[in-house]
Amino acid sequence: MRLFIAIQLSEDMKRALTACMNDLKKQGVTGNYVPAQNLHLTLAFIGEYDKPERIKDAINSIPLPRLRLKLSEKGKFGDLLWAGIQENQDLHAYVKNLRAALKEVGIPYAHDKFIPHITLIRRFVSKKPYQVHLRKTEMNVDKISLMKSERKNGKMVYQEI
Repeated sequence: MRLFIAIQLSEDMKRALTACMNDLKKQGVTGNYVPAQNLHLTLAFIGEYDKPERIKDAINSIPLPRLRLKLSEKGKFGDLLWAGIQENQDLHAYVKNLRAALKEVGIPYAHDKFIPHITLIRRFVSKKPYQVHLRKTEMNVDKISLMKSERKNGKMVYQEI
């Protein structure tokens, strides 16, 4: 099972991000746009792992602080275009504690530096200048989700487990 730990986004935040992606399409930006139902904020990527209950135990061992996410910026990692989250020390502290809990019980995860972002487009290409218009949107975080990703009918589908 291909797993990751994430914050699922509010419907309002998904609408704001979808509007941004629609605007980019109108500007001629091409690539693999993330479907609205797959938009999320990854906290830890686990990868192939067949004991989801151990991951859930690790998640539940870390108290979730009151978190408020705010869209703030845009950026790129190679050919990946993303929307950023405003600097949030509580979020960074939570992710640090979550990853420590995973490490403590021997659950493997990607040790990449945590840069809070929401992937919008993979294989991003633009042959002319473009503008990213992100509506100022905020949301409260009510829970952390363990997610499974799998390919169905040629499309990536994310499901909470």
